Amino acid sequence: MTALMLGFLGLPAVLILIFLRVPIGIAMLTIGVFGSWLVTGSFNPISAQFKNLAYSTYASYSLSVVPLFLLMGQFATLGGLSAGLFNAAAAWLGHKRGGVAMAAIGASAGFGAICGSSLATAATMGQVALPELKKYGYSGALSTGAVAAGGTLGILIPPSIILVIFAVLTEQNIAKLFMGAFVPGILAAIGYIIVIMLYVRMVPGSGGVRERLPYSERFRALFKTWPVLVVFLAVIGGIYAGIFTPTEAAAVGAAGTFLIALAARSLDRKTIMEACLATASSTAMIFLIVLGAAALNGFLALSQVPQVLAAWVGEQGFNPWLVMILVLIFYLVMGCVMDSLSMILLTVPILYPMMSVLDFGLTPDEFGIWFGIIVLIVVEVGLITPPVGMNLFIINSMARETKLSETYRGVLPFVASDMVRTAILVAFPPITLGLVWMLY
Repeated sequence: MTALMLGFLGLPAVLILIFLRVPIGIAMLTIGVFGSWLVTGSFNPISAQFKNLAYSTYASYSLSVVPLFLLMGQFATLGGLSAGLFNAAAAWLGHKRGGVAMAAIGASAGFGAICGSSLATAATMGQVALPELKKYGYSGALSTGAVAAGGTLGILIPPSIILVIFAVLTEQNIAKLFMGAFVPGILAAIGYIIVIMLYVRMVPGSGGVRERLPYSERFRALFKTWPVLVVFLAVIGGIYAGIFTPTEAAAVGAAGTFLIALAARSLDRKTIMEACLATASSTAMIFLIVLGAAALNGFLALSQVPQVLAAWVGEQGFNPWLVMILVLIFYLVMGCVMDSLSMILLTVPILYPMMSVLDFGLTPDEFGIWFGIIVLIVVEVGLITPPVGMNLFIINSMARETKLSETYRGVLPFVASDMVRTAILVAFPPITLGLVWMLY
């Protein structure tokens, strides 16, 4: 069997191990090691590679952003920032039809600006929003669907851990990717709010209203969100003002949310230890997957699969837009059975070189940013796509009285909104790249 054939069998082999419930990092590491052995016929090159593989992978300065953003999210949760955001959004929107659900979307968007994890955003906002939605008579389908969809804004609105990983894999500029995600993130939140407006009108009795608050109380609730604004401006504003690198900004954000949580008197030795342990556990999981991806990428490089695939696609003269549509369909299908980080690490090293040889009328840097945001959006859809959307299980586990089938039904309109938004961003790259062009 040729090295090329072994390389093409590598991805199905990884998927088989995943379906057998082997952890994704171990699956990629296993196939990477044994695949390299089959290609070279010896363990000596592999042994030489593993002398410094872990160090060279983890020594990447860009990866140091990951634990810092995770820690920032932990402290933001402890500091009660999610509750302040939801209360402010509900004060302004709660008296409208579907307004409390809209408030959950707005609060998720705000919390996503200081938390780079979708799962953390969904879990945190679920604790705050689901009791209020139940209190005001919202159906289980709309409540769980809205909060699950809102959670996806955690990885789309900067800072985003998935974008950091994509930047490391494709050697893109993290700051430019963050800027490119802003408008798509805002469009996502607007699209979800429109879905709620239509849903409560098409399904009578699915949502109630809160009492209308006087403007003095609305502004008072809004003022209480100032810590979120300060952290966001310090992190994102510091990056684009050239004051901080992304890693330094993440450190500033972690320190800022720590001080906020400390001022809120929600920190003690136990909660600090829990936050640090949760950060360490998540970081270890992510870094194991990154190491497995590095080993798998070494095997793919030896087999020449990415290079041969890219050359073949370039020679065939395929319509670039047709190839893009097929790639997005592939991601949607994969998103039904895999988590977002696994999809990125498993597929980008193969698909990115193939897509980069196609002519979309963009420079290589522009294509990298645009493609990264499109992939992120489709991966985000996978988080709420039945039957294995991770956000759906997290939210449904917090709303025991709601059947999982109801959650599936409630989230489908939000998935449709994502499909429409994806089509618009694919058809009009300047929507994604506009802010990047303005600032760089």
